[in-house]
Amino acid sequence: MRVAVLAGGASVEATVSRSSAAGVAAALTENGHTVTTLEADVSLVETLPAFQPDVVFPILHGPPGEDGTVQGLLAMLGLPFVGSGVQGCAVSMDKHVAKALFRAAGLPVAEDVLVAPGAGAPAAAREVAAKLGERVVIKPLRQGSALGLTPLPDGGDLVAALGEALAYGDGALVERFVRGREITVGVLDEHDAEAVALPVIEITVAQGEWYDYRNRYTPGRSRHTAPDFPADRLRALQQIALRAHRCLGLADLSRADFVVGDDTVLLEVNALPGMTPTSLYPDACRMMGMDFPELADRLVRSALARGAALPSRS
Repeated sequence: MRVAVLAGGASVEATVSRSSAAGVAAALTENGHTVTTLEADVSLVETLPAFQPDVVFPILHGPPGEDGTVQGLLAMLGLPFVGSGVQGCAVSMDKHVAKALFRAAGLPVAEDVLVAPGAGAPAAAREVAAKLGERVVIKPLRQGSALGLTPLPDGGDLVAALGEALAYGDGALVERFVRGREITVGVLDEHDAEAVALPVIEITVAQGEWYDYRNRYTPGRSRHTAPDFPADRLRALQQIALRAHRCLGLADLSRADFVVGDDTVLLEVNALPGMTPTSLYPDACRMMGMDFPELADRLVRSALARGAALPSRS
């Protein structure tokens, strides 16, 4: 089939997107598909119809490619595409909205404070300290790849960390810091098949470091392994990932991130997991015997079978 892979764009995560797209394009070509990679910029409204794809595979990270904007364009053009629709992408991208849905579904999340766009960092810092204390994690509301994220496990400069997060322009989410092991669980949800949770992965980095942008995308700086959890805890994590996927109304694929200590805390769900050489989702697929070319092929075939209209999810 003819597959258009969308990459890059204006997002601050465009470099990561292009790395993911290169791997996906190569994998699809290996499977015999006719593939072109298109930049997700203003020319897309002309270049995409000109290619006449059977399926579009958006490998886009951050707004506007991961927040439902591009998905809306593809829906208007009547093109089948890999991944979730406008609503699923929009709610998963907004960390506060996603957490509200998780709470309503009874999923375990950390206590938090929402900081509005344009808020002053000093005033926000006082509110955060009063409600959560100083041991927190501060995140831009609608970014990924740990950009603008500052963990303060022992307290620190709340004003500086809030200023960095707020500089992205969409507000910030501040969560109480939870100490534990970093865990991720992917979901594969092909059309007309039951969604399945992928093997549980633990992320480890060098002592004293955390899973920041550098450790995410530099080969060798993080390890992805199967955690030594009891079978019932592994199943519980997989069930939470599946429930979160359904709660947000997602399709095809997602990845849920956790901190697991004395308790389990669901951090967020990524509706378009990375596909770079260091990404977690392809590693989980390999753990269950599915190589990257097979994964890419199954995703585009699922999108083609579903067609241009995404089904309603519950």
